[in-house]
Amino acid sequence: MRLDDFDPNINVEDEGSGGGGGGGLGGGGGLLFGLLPLIGSRFGCGGIVVVLILFAVFGGIGNLGSLVGGGGQPIAPAGQVGPSTKGASVGAICRADADRKSACDAFSSADKTWASVFGDEGKSFTAPGLVFYRGSGQSGCGAAQSAMGPFYCPTDSKIYLDTSFFEELQTRFHAGGDFAQDYVIAHEFGHHIQNLLGVSSQVAQAEQSGGPGGANGPSVRLELQADCYAGVWANRNKDRLDPGDVQEGMTAAHAIGDDTLQQQSEGRVVPDSFTHGTSAERQHWLQVGLDSGDPAKCDTFSGAI
Repeated sequence: MRLDDFDPNINVEDEGSGGGGGGGLGGGGGLLFGLLPLIGSRFGCGGIVVVLILFAVFGGIGNLGSLVGGGGQPIAPAGQVGPSTKGASVGAICRADADRKSACDAFSSADKTWASVFGDEGKSFTAPGLVFYRGSGQSGCGAAQSAMGPFYCPTDSKIYLDTSFFEELQTRFHAGGDFAQDYVIAHEFGHHIQNLLGVSSQVAQAEQSGGPGGANGPSVRLELQADCYAGVWANRNKDRLDPGDVQEGMTAAHAIGDDTLQQQSEGRVVPDSFTHGTSAERQHWLQVGLDSGDPAKCDTFSGAI
């Protein structure tokens, strides 16, 4: 995907290596439920991504959005290397390596795209932040660890990313390519849009009140909507797409479906424990956004998924 260079005014930070810390999830925004079951599958780098969903308090109740779900056991994150750019300028942070540059370009593009969408609809838009870290860090929702995969924290409105995830996406699940990486950023940006629209807090409240979970639960519908929003972004930048980009996105969406991850990690599929949707559902909603470019088409909460 041929994106413009990032805007130097985007909100980007670097926590460096081990920036905030530690092992447990508990600081920051004051977690409502603590740690929900570890549900992820490690994307390569010699291990399995441990992905978790947790809920945090942010003036109401919010959902910490992550890209993947499934089943599996925690594996210690691989050691991180590379120079620290903590406290550096946006330019220095984003140009520290190719993966950061790619993430910043996609983040900046999503920022401009959604600001335009909100402006067209007469809505107020506030940009999120993008935080890089290596190994471990600290978010407004508690500890950030590379084993969690990329995630969005609604408490501080920031996307947290250890870019080693990109290598894992390619080497373990064979979902490589620049658009696959862009999809990661666009999905997490989609969670910010849900936060701005109040959808995240509504879903978290529904989860807390004991609403239906599993394959038809609100958390699944939230994640599928974020996939659709990623497609909306891609549609509105379709003049930047290269041949093969859409297939890269579909390959990534398939690789991180709950059923695929569970089958690979546990040898069976348990729909009652779904958190993100099946591979087919994730591909479908990404395609809805790609085809329409219309956020209104991303209503995953009405009717069947």
